Amino acid sequence: MKSTFFIITISFGLIFAACKSEENKTPEITQQKSLNDFMIGKWETQYIKIEYNTFQKADSSYIFEDDFSTPNSGKAQSEYLNNGTFSAWFKQSDNTKVGVTSGKWKTNGNDSLYVDYLYLGKQVQVWYTIEQKENQFKGIVTYDWDNDGEKDDKLIMKSKRIQ
Repeated sequence: MKSTFFIITISFGLIFAACKSEENKTPEITQQKSLNDFMIGKWETQYIKIEYNTFQKADSSYIFEDDFSTPNSGKAQSEYLNNGTFSAWFKQSDNTKVGVTSGKWKTNGNDSLYVDYLYLGKQVQVWYTIEQKENQFKGIVTYDWDNDGEKDDKLIMKSKRIQ
């Protein structure tokens, strides 16, 4: 149960990343889409890892890692809309959606994604560093994922675009 909570919380955080692109930007030399355009659509988390430096203020580190590619595993999914809103949920192996939440997202430049949403009574507001790769992205953020009052937990998430 604790693992599911962390998976859902982190997945929402990472999956819910993006914003409206800034006007008057200098075009990039590469053909990479703007992060704002790239994020619009439906996403599914494939992998997540959280490195807790001091897990719930304990004097030791802890690593949570989950690979969602195994058959019959649940899936963290989300959808980003071009109006700056998103919704996210955890799809269980029986296709039931749980933990549905919604919020706002925006981007800054071509690698920074901000998400703002309420989850289990807590307002989550985080900036992710996003690396685009075709129809996938890797998101990295440092935040207080274990709710111990210290923003010292590093989350790494890999997601793919879905239909």
